[in-house]
Amino acid sequence: MPFYRQYGAKGLKAVEHFVLVIIAIATVVAIGQEIVHIFEMGKVALADLLLLFIYLEVLAMVGNYAESGKLPVRMPIYIGIVALARYLILDMKSMDDWRIVAISVSTLVLASTVIVIRWGQLKMPYPKNQEYDN
Repeated sequence: MPFYRQYGAKGLKAVEHFVLVIIAIATVVAIGQEIVHIFEMGKVALADLLLLFIYLEVLAMVGNYAESGKLPVRMPIYIGIVALARYLILDMKSMDDWRIVAISVSTLVLASTVIVIRWGQLKMPYPKNQEYDN
């Protein structure tokens, strides 16, 4: 066990930080590509703004994870909500009624999940555990 604590945990942390850097770089490249696309089209569409917002949320999530060492559960849910809204907005005309209802209900479930998680964090916080938090 001492070998793992000395080398294994540090190695896993190094891989974790490397992958975070890759995700951040890939997200910045995707933002740049989207901005180039906007300039090439000569106009900004709602789909472009929503996609940029998704990229911004991914960057915020990476930054938050790098800073605190903890993955915020709500941030991927926010990304999912925006992605569903973008999908609904862009493809609504070609969707049948049941698909629109399913996406809308999925969005409501995700939003309700955020409310429940936030309520749980406020009313029933985790006790501080020094060994886990380090």
